Amino acid sequence: MGIIKTDKLTFEYIRRDEEGNVEGITRAVDGVDLDVKQGDFIAILGHNGSGKSTLAKHINAILYPTEGTVWVDGMDTQEESHLWDIRQEAGMVFQNPDNQIIGQVVEEDVGFGPENMGVPTKEIWERVEESLKAVGMYEFRKHSPNKLSGGQKQRVSIAGVIAMHPKCIILDEPTAMLDPNGRKEVIRAVRALNDVEGITVVLITHYMEEIIHADQVFVMDKGHIAMEGTPREIFSRVDELKELRLDVPQVTLLAHELRGKGVNLPEGILTIEEFVEALNGCLSF
Repeated sequence: MGIIKTDKLTFEYIRRDEEGNVEGITRAVDGVDLDVKQGDFIAILGHNGSGKSTLAKHINAILYPTEGTVWVDGMDTQEESHLWDIRQEAGMVFQNPDNQIIGQVVEEDVGFGPENMGVPTKEIWERVEESLKAVGMYEFRKHSPNKLSGGQKQRVSIAGVIAMHPKCIILDEPTAMLDPNGRKEVIRAVRALNDVEGITVVLITHYMEEIIHADQVFVMDKGHIAMEGTPREIFSRVDELKELRLDVPQVTLLAHELRGKGVNLPEGILTIEEFVEALNGCLSF
């Protein structure tokens, strides 16, 4: 079993009126099977309402399955005795960093989680230092979070999760409220954690450019896994992605449209460098 495993995970939201009577039921996640290995970088895509954020909240035991099972490092999320162990093993980073930052000084905020876990003071400061260095924010350790940019705040949020020494980090659209530079900062930090620290990453996003370095991609639609594969395999199916109301990286779309015009380019081009190399190959005599 991997670090994260779901078996026929189903979750239903129940809508009630003011008297508490059931008005309707929405199935947000419907029979999802996942098996994420330790050290993997997994991306989950989907348009708004596809169920991807609901799925993410199950991995951190914020939500519990209506049907099916979720295991985190072998622990069933529905067993109450495992709750805090699961939340330590699988740290969660949300869209808005302001909702996660509570300290008046960056280093104090990052040390909040380990302090609540009862980590000795000396080790807390060691964890704060290593976590801030891991996301490139150590030089801002004495700053007020209020003075930081959106991307910097989100990196501080990630450092706060890392300081608890999780095996896995779930990022629920962590760049949705950031500008392009902030998005790049955060994704660069996340990739470094995966590559260097070996932390398992589950990235929930609708920005296609953020997933090109993932090991595996899952595309959700109406609560189901509609597509899965490597980034190259997923982005080779441009027309299917469009049917699911999803974009593709601009360079991938350009290559796809040129193919439609008869240019002999491969499907699934992910970067500008690949595009230029492939185009030069087509034009060389």
